[in-house]
Amino acid sequence: MKGSGTRRSFDPVAVGQAECAAWAAYYRHEWRTFLRSALTMVSAGFGMGRWPTVRGAWYVLQANRAWAPYPDNQPELARAYMRRFYQLVLDAGWGDLDPELAAELEVAWWRAHREHQHGKADRPELVDALDALYAHVYAAPPGTMRVAAELRAAAMDHSDAWVQAGCDPADPLLAEERRALVASFSALREAVDRQAV
Repeated sequence: MKGSGTRRSFDPVAVGQAECAAWAAYYRHEWRTFLRSALTMVSAGFGMGRWPTVRGAWYVLQANRAWAPYPDNQPELARAYMRRFYQLVLDAGWGDLDPELAAELEVAWWRAHREHQHGKADRPELVDALDALYAHVYAAPPGTMRVAAELRAAAMDHSDAWVQAGCDPADPLLAEERRALVASFSALREAVDRQAV
């Protein structure tokens, strides 16, 4: 199915909830928990077979571990792992994305978020970076995924506030983050469905 141009459906609630759990695990450096959440994200988000899902989740974990240290991280290694991830996605029949470009765009929004998180960039730069990734992965015109991008950026603001408050799993900010992520992926699903019509 490589190069088929197909677009797969995904479960926005499962993806949003799993991403919230992954972000919490990321900031608490709970890598086993992150891997479990990544398995759910990859499975619910891309619908690949069992072993590609396991490999994909492992690549996502390793990319995030390479990116995590601040300020001295390994962006090239993070991109290399995400390139492997997006190659799996392509091989599973998910459209005509370019794994190299998708990996660059993925890590670009990570960088935009980190700069925004530390007061070095404005939120619109983060929204632009997310919109660019979505447009490439879902073969959509730029700008058509901005609602999803805005909501995901809002979720990151909740996450950043949660981190500043001490990363308490019982903090209600996590529930706000989860709601924003589910809303973001629901908006993304709607935008993708519109493209398919």
